[in-house]
Amino acid sequence: MTGIKTTGEKKLMFFSGRAHPELAEEVAQQLGVGLVPTKAFDFANGEIYVRYQESARGADCFLIQSHTAPINKWIMEQLIMIDALKRASARSITVIVPFYGYARQDKKHRGREPISARLIADLMKTAGADRILTVDLHTDQIQGFFDGPVDHLFALPLLADYVGRKVDREKLTVVSPDAGRVRVADRWCDRLGAPLAIVHKRRDKDVANQVTVHEVVGEVKGRVCVLVDDMIDTGGTICAAADALFAHGAEDVIVTATHGVLSGPAADRLKNSRVSEFVFTNTLPTPGELGRDLDKITVLSIAPTIASAVREVFEDGSVTSLFDEQ
Repeated sequence: MTGIKTTGEKKLMFFSGRAHPELAEEVAQQLGVGLVPTKAFDFANGEIYVRYQESARGADCFLIQSHTAPINKWIMEQLIMIDALKRASARSITVIVPFYGYARQDKKHRGREPISARLIADLMKTAGADRILTVDLHTDQIQGFFDGPVDHLFALPLLADYVGRKVDREKLTVVSPDAGRVRVADRWCDRLGAPLAIVHKRRDKDVANQVTVHEVVGEVKGRVCVLVDDMIDTGGTICAAADALFAHGAEDVIVTATHGVLSGPAADRLKNSRVSEFVFTNTLPTPGELGRDLDKITVLSIAPTIASAVREVFEDGSVTSLFDEQ
């Protein structure tokens, strides 16, 4: 006999960065595992130090970090953590990115612009990531930026079922806030059996977050409209779309989005909006002042969806099967 035989047992280890510890703890609880103890701190000049306090040799490692503010710091921390796992002889490294930073920079709109979403994927691959698991990318094409498997999860079942339980479906209209979200809105329509409307908008290409709403295509008068989007950042686009729906006779407007970025003037815009409810998932932490002071924000947990996908990946199952009913 030559060689050495091993038991061949697989080992799952779950790691988290410091960006959104509440979500990491919830996913770990759903998986029935503990987070690997990790020492992480910032040096005086801002450099990040990371060291795992358990051996990761030969383990299937899952590292969760959502790209919340300050976004560049948490992306850098995630890259350092990936590198540490690679150098610790991890068997595989799956990077869980509930919110993928720089996803809106997925193509060149004009000359001399970067494609930053591709750069993030390249950095993760170079650092040592074998697989990316993420939720509701801004555009599907980002999956092709990473040279390896990408598991793209959807919050649609979670959000749509919540709205479906709350609203009379006979009066419901699903609304896309722009032409780019029509495909997603169509899936909502199929799931809820509701008609579709579209808000036509135009952006000022020279002014960030500047939107002018032109018209509403579809019947919204006397209807309860649910605006569906992947993210809300400053809130300008979605609040303008809601105003357009009310101007066209909508009875009520509910806004749903997977990622509540909610930066800058978002707090004031949401508070002053006529929208009755904003529904997000917890892919990103809700800013403290909004979570405390604005009772029309509802946050649904994406942790069970992420945990189910992690289990499928670890057991060599099918992540797609989780969403086959769509």
